[in-house]
Amino acid sequence: MQIPPGKKIYFLSDFHLGAPDAKRSLEREKLIVQFLDEIKNDAHTIFIVGDMFDFWYEYRKVVPRGFVRLLGKIAELTDAGIHIHFFVGNHDMWMKNYFQKELNVPVYFEEKEFEFNGKRFLVAHGDGLGPGDHGYKRLKKIFRNPVCQWLFGILPPYIGMGIANYSSRKSREADHGLEEKFMGEDKEWLLIHSKEVLQHKHFDFFIFGHRHLPIDFRLSDSSRYINLGEWMNFCTYAVFDGKCLELKSYTGKEDKIYKNW
Repeated sequence: MQIPPGKKIYFLSDFHLGAPDAKRSLEREKLIVQFLDEIKNDAHTIFIVGDMFDFWYEYRKVVPRGFVRLLGKIAELTDAGIHIHFFVGNHDMWMKNYFQKELNVPVYFEEKEFEFNGKRFLVAHGDGLGPGDHGYKRLKKIFRNPVCQWLFGILPPYIGMGIANYSSRKSREADHGLEEKFMGEDKEWLLIHSKEVLQHKHFDFFIFGHRHLPIDFRLSDSSRYINLGEWMNFCTYAVFDGKCLELKSYTGKEDKIYKNW
């Protein structure tokens, strides 16, 4: 796809709306809506790369309460002809067809290739990719199993949402403080995954979320691994203008971005 002159591609992820409480989630939601409103005039395509919500489950006729400002803004942007793509994350993997039907937003459950202006992108949330984390990979298979999803779905929403929100909160507390340091080239699973893919197929940019640390890592003279960070602390995003890609912070925290060049 060729980007029209003056237009850009935006990538952002890990809003975790709903966490850690309603007040701070609402403040973050308003900031994200403000950002989307500011970029709408030059945005050709927007990728939201997972964990938009701290928990999301679509019952047959029920979706989680709240987030109307963001969902309304997304509907406004797609109605205006801006392409928005959503990749499910480990916190909102139980998507079905709500986004497709109500917001005209395609939803992806696996990594996917895109090409813009001759540059090749591999995009995914990133959970379960690369070596290690075998416990989560087994758990992910259970969560993705249609029978397990159906069994969860027969719980009344009040009970199901309560259990899921509690589990999500405990998972986040366990990871607190562990996601903000670069662990080394030989321990960053998504970086290792990018290198392995690069041995068989060239991509100019590997774009992932999940990790929470914003990372811009040059894999070779023509390939970079980008982790988009998150919007709870860093408010980081990537923007591609047709030639160059930059990892930036909406709130001026570029010093928190890890770069190896």
